[in-house]
Amino acid sequence: MALQLGDVAPDFEAQTTDGRIKFHEWLGGSWGVLFSHPKDFTPVCTTELGYMARLKPEFDKRNAKIIGLSVDKVDDHARWAKDIAETQGHAPNFPMIGDTDLSISKLYGMLPADTEGSCEGRTAATNQTVRTVFIVGPDKKIKLMIMYPMTTGRNFNEVLRVIDSLQLTADHRVSTPVNWEPGQDVIIAGSVSDDEAKKIYPEGWRAPKPYLRIVPQPGKKSVSQV
Repeated sequence: MALQLGDVAPDFEAQTTDGRIKFHEWLGGSWGVLFSHPKDFTPVCTTELGYMARLKPEFDKRNAKIIGLSVDKVDDHARWAKDIAETQGHAPNFPMIGDTDLSISKLYGMLPADTEGSCEGRTAATNQTVRTVFIVGPDKKIKLMIMYPMTTGRNFNEVLRVIDSLQLTADHRVSTPVNWEPGQDVIIAGSVSDDEAKKIYPEGWRAPKPYLRIVPQPGKKSVSQV
């Protein structure tokens, strides 16, 4: 069955550029970002890996570990890293999984379960569905899945924004509105009754509609109050 939001992220053991890992054990109590690539030495993914390396300190601040996956050998990842450093200014500073037997790609539904063979002889085109971002929570459950075509580079700033929203809404009974950025107003969750909301937000809220109750982000002043 296809993975869905809220499912436990399948555990696996794999060889990476940082040695052999067990995924759940490697995550520990952290958030995780697993992002996959169809093939080493491909142009769009080269730019993505370099940019992700530059952004890694931002993920570290959010207690979010990064791990990449490509349907190639770990030795190929190491050779590719030199090209990434040369062209992007940053070499990968996070582990890259070598999914040579396609097992993880199939485990996560990125390739059909009945796909035969190994990475040998496969091309970026035959692996084109292996371009997905998974955000995994400390509870090991999948919080986000985004699939991209090969021709479209991923927006990892958006992944950071989603992590900010996920962490905020995990700690507080709120939701974030369209195009929300950290520090902006949020919405009281629909599961919170007005009576409960009055206790949590004694200063009240703005309600253009009864179901749309807007408050400052917890710990922040409202944009309208600045």
